Amino acid sequence: MLDAAIEAFSENGFKGTSTRDIADRAGVHHPLITYHFKNKDQLWRAAADRIFHEFNIALVKATADIPEDEPRARAETFIRTYVRYAHRQPALHKFILQESSRPSARLDWLVENHLRPLFEIVVKSLRELQELGIAVPGDPALLFNLIRVSAGGLLALSEEIKGTSNIDFESKEALDELANMIIRCFLSGDGAARH
Repeated sequence: MLDAAIEAFSENGFKGTSTRDIADRAGVHHPLITYHFKNKDQLWRAAADRIFHEFNIALVKATADIPEDEPRARAETFIRTYVRYAHRQPALHKFILQESSRPSARLDWLVENHLRPLFEIVVKSLRELQELGIAVPGDPALLFNLIRVSAGGLLALSEEIKGTSNIDFESKEALDELANMIIRCFLSGDGAARH
């Protein structure tokens, strides 16, 4: 049911999705959805929880064996993991895009429960990378957003990019090149601390 909900909400947004549509996609009777989830909002939140929980697990696994004293390697692994997960689970960005067009309680909940915690960790790391001369200078909050939109935004536009640019993100080589270009653009420093 949650997979069907993730697909429906990411394609049609909260308002454009009905629990009947989700039941049809999941191949279950509608009462089963209302049995497990009090309402559509609760189902939406459960779907968002799954997307971001799986993303956080992927990040933890990817960086587990990289020592803290290797900040460039940790940052590169973060970017590669972000690109791979955003490709594997396009709902990561589509959920955010669907809710970001106007203020709402769902957007507030998404920011508070999933987006801000990651934002705070990554911005702190980017600030440290800037101090080490690894990350490009500038507002680290803006830098984080540039990195994530470079990955997620391009992958969300994958069909258009395939048509206009003949770049197929289903290809491992194209996906790797996307991650490599993001790394070259935003982690272009040589590691010499700037004063």
